[in-house]
Amino acid sequence: MAANLYNTHVKLLAFDFLSLSPNPRDTSSFSRKGVPLSRAETVGYVVTRDLKYGRFLRFTIDDGTGCIACVLWLNQLTSPHFSRRDPSDVRSIASMAEKLASEIQLGDVARVRGRITVFRGTVQITVSDVAFETDPNAQVLHWLDCVRLSKKCYDKFPS
Repeated sequence: MAANLYNTHVKLLAFDFLSLSPNPRDTSSFSRKGVPLSRAETVGYVVTRDLKYGRFLRFTIDDGTGCIACVLWLNQLTSPHFSRRDPSDVRSIASMAEKLASEIQLGDVARVRGRITVFRGTVQITVSDVAFETDPNAQVLHWLDCVRLSKKCYDKFPS
């Protein structure tokens, strides 16, 4: 039953996200209290922003419980990972990533979704989607969702 969360964007607060441990048998998997996870969603303020044009945008989301490193890759046109895809798909992905990179600014409240990865020993989100929040309650509602889901869904599985 725990595997049902594996490809789901699990809503996590930073303190929970930062406590994830890599699965030694599967490098694309992390676990929270023994439950395998591969994707996450968080909401918070953009507090750092480092753009390497044509390569990546690295930024940090602060949700009040800690900070989560995020990376948005911008090298889709030159990456061998995308070379097997239809060129028109790659161009549209690259265009979307460039647009997001230009829109993400310090102080924005953003909802970030993506794969959980590790870089230089630090757990991060490899971004697949960013939505900018205009509702002043978005972060508090995310916290409440995280607590509710933790109690009712995520912690239902035995460790």
